[in-house]
Amino acid sequence: MIENRERFSRAMALFDAANAQDPNLDEGQPKELLYAQRMSDMIARFAPDASEASQLAVRAQHIQRWMVPRNTYPMTKEGYHAWRTGLYTFQADSAGELMRQAGYDDAMIERVKKAVGKRGIKSNPDTQMLEDIAGLVFIEHYMLAFALSKPEYDEEKWLEIIRKTWKKMSKAAQAFALSGKIELPEPLVPLITKAVSQ
Repeated sequence: MIENRERFSRAMALFDAANAQDPNLDEGQPKELLYAQRMSDMIARFAPDASEASQLAVRAQHIQRWMVPRNTYPMTKEGYHAWRTGLYTFQADSAGELMRQAGYDDAMIERVKKAVGKRGIKSNPDTQMLEDIAGLVFIEHYMLAFALSKPEYDEEKWLEIIRKTWKKMSKAAQAFALSGKIELPEPLVPLITKAVSQ
């Protein structure tokens, strides 16, 4: 339930204004703005009664992501993990600052920052909800394009990627993904089926 609809709308508008500055385009729109809208659309489908914190976190998950480019960290496995950690902190802090501008108190800001910062996956419900929605959005909107961009990956690599995404999702999100309520990327359905049935 949304405690104060006006404040909630203000925060969402601030998130969207920040993401609208993304110079990268996807389907003619700022990339992260489109991603955030897809995340909100998915949570409305998967968990229409999701908490206010979850709804805010889902919209802010990739906030201003382009401002922390991957190439600002070493192009190694360690560099990748350092980039992800730095990115999560940056996005959590950005979301928190915009929520403060919208009039949220410290308790709600901390709750959203915890989810956006990916703290407590499997133990914090808001973080798990964000992981579920991110997984569902990836499968429906981004998995096929990612597959096409990596023609060098063999089947084993793909099974590993799908299983990693799958493992982060709750049982409820996994069931939702296989229930016909999201659009699976048709060319990858055999791979998805194989990955999740083993």
